[in-house]
Amino acid sequence: MNQPQSVDSIDAAMRLAMEHSYQVKGTTYPNPPVGAVIVDPQGRVVGVGATEPAGGDHAEVLALRRAGGLAAGGIAVLTLEPCNHYGKTPPCVNALIEARVGTVVYAVGDPNAIAGGGAGRLQAAGVQVRSGVLADLVAAGPLREWLHKVRTGLPHVTWKYAASVDGRSAAADGTSQWISSEAARLDLHRRRAIADAIVVGTGTVLADDPALTARLADGSLARRQPLRVVVGMREIPPDAKVLNDDSRTMVIRTHDPMEVIKALSDRTDVLVEGGPTLAGAFLRAGAINRILAYVAPILVGGPGAAVGDVGVPTIARALRWQFDGIDRAGPDLVLSLVPHGG
Repeated sequence: MNQPQSVDSIDAAMRLAMEHSYQVKGTTYPNPPVGAVIVDPQGRVVGVGATEPAGGDHAEVLALRRAGGLAAGGIAVLTLEPCNHYGKTPPCVNALIEARVGTVVYAVGDPNAIAGGGAGRLQAAGVQVRSGVLADLVAAGPLREWLHKVRTGLPHVTWKYAASVDGRSAAADGTSQWISSEAARLDLHRRRAIADAIVVGTGTVLADDPALTARLADGSLARRQPLRVVVGMREIPPDAKVLNDDSRTMVIRTHDPMEVIKALSDRTDVLVEGGPTLAGAFLRAGAINRILAYVAPILVGGPGAAVGDVGVPTIARALRWQFDGIDRAGPDLVLSLVPHGG
């Protein structure tokens, strides 16, 4: 058996729990992608777990099973408050109490009225509870889309685009491959593989004939594929790549973004990858919850703007957003933005 690793702080244990929650993101709905870490009284990690697909074990149960008797008197570090209700599985608080953990630390409280209340139940059983550890990181990270779905009843919608540093998604002749780097494209495919749906307009299908699949670095199909959604009134050719057997496809005959969101109401994580017209329509409708911009260090110029009309007649009425993350993908920047004040 491998020697258990040690963690030097609760924050470090929470970051480990986040890593495991990211690994199952996109596979757990309607359950959240929770990560759990069990630390024994000597500060050693003795069990880790992440939520299994619906009907399977929750993260806490898996981590406790792997820890065995070493969990007694230790600390359970969780990305989400443990559930306190009977669904397809018993409440996770039961398992924590039965394992005799001394302390439960979690990042985000459960907003689900049915499943909530775990913290109070634990305290009543004599378990120490600490909440809010790295809460902002968890809420903006692995639990972002699930929390939005629970709080609003609507899928979380991200507009993703790639552009030059001067905001162009295509050159004057219409060519757009490849503005972003190979590293940026790999990052996008990783995100596609955990999304529930990808939305494009008929114009993108007719112009680019994209497959809209998630692929691995070697070009093979990822195990999990998102639903492909084509929006618009124009017919698309029966031999279009988006209609192949690599994944399922939904065609929605509308120009109304809210009709699209309603049709995808059973989804959690939706990517809008269409061209400037579709992006503009979603932005005008207030239907975008996050912008993910891959910005390449090139200049293109010309008319190929990344987004069309967003209903802004004057700078005073500009749509205001704020950064909530800046990363790198090879030579490109990956900018994450959310509505200002959101």
